[in-house]
Amino acid sequence: MTNKTVIQLAKTLRDAQENHQPCDPIRHIIGLEDIETAYAIQDFNNRILINAGARVVGRKIGLTSKVVQQQLGVNQPDFGLLFNTKEVLNGDSISVKEILQPKVEGEIAFVLGKDLPDYSLTISELISAIDYVVPAIEIVGSRIKNWDIKITDTIADNASASHFVIGHQPHKLERVDIINCHMQLYKEGEVVSKGMGSDCLGSPLNAVLWLVNKMAYLGTPLKAGELILSGSIGKFVDVLAGDTFTAKFSNLGDVKVSFTE
Repeated sequence: MTNKTVIQLAKTLRDAQENHQPCDPIRHIIGLEDIETAYAIQDFNNRILINAGARVVGRKIGLTSKVVQQQLGVNQPDFGLLFNTKEVLNGDSISVKEILQPKVEGEIAFVLGKDLPDYSLTISELISAIDYVVPAIEIVGSRIKNWDIKITDTIADNASASHFVIGHQPHKLERVDIINCHMQLYKEGEVVSKGMGSDCLGSPLNAVLWLVNKMAYLGTPLKAGELILSGSIGKFVDVLAGDTFTAKFSNLGDVKVSFTE
């Protein structure tokens, strides 16, 4: 695809967010296989945010469920950027007007203690580079109408990222069984989603390893202090104004967020 196409489609997604009017799927123009153009669109819009003062604080991983990968016809996850301007404090609230078609999902998040500049990192090297683990709620949104997305749609749309909430009590990785860590997502006291660490590519660490190697290969390696949302370990849930969600993780604690009008 031409640079003109990238610029035009990036603007289409920005306009959707700014006007609060979701757009038609991007794949209708770039197709399903042009992953490179989809990431170019994502990068174009993210650079606009960075130039406006937003700071990259980490990455989010999407498509970590094998079932979702099969639905979208892909064999690997995708990624998007996390910005300091998109953090919601644990226990705080956010207006649904800030998010297009909001949904929430429970995830295990990791914070790096070391820079990871090398490609082909091993799992043991990754484990030694993780500073701590925290529970998280990712608030996802889609600029694509009715969440009618395939792989190139979500990649272009910064992996459907919006906001994120993380717990305030860090845990050392060696003290948490992240594969068998159970998550229950509550809305007003009712369980609306549940899962466990193994639902994320067999282990959240598998997803993180994919990401750090991908970032190093692309020449944008992850650095100490960066936050990684490793992917959903339960189905995502629709959000309405007035909703309060609490994600409870065995051995990790809780994280909570509310939504206002």
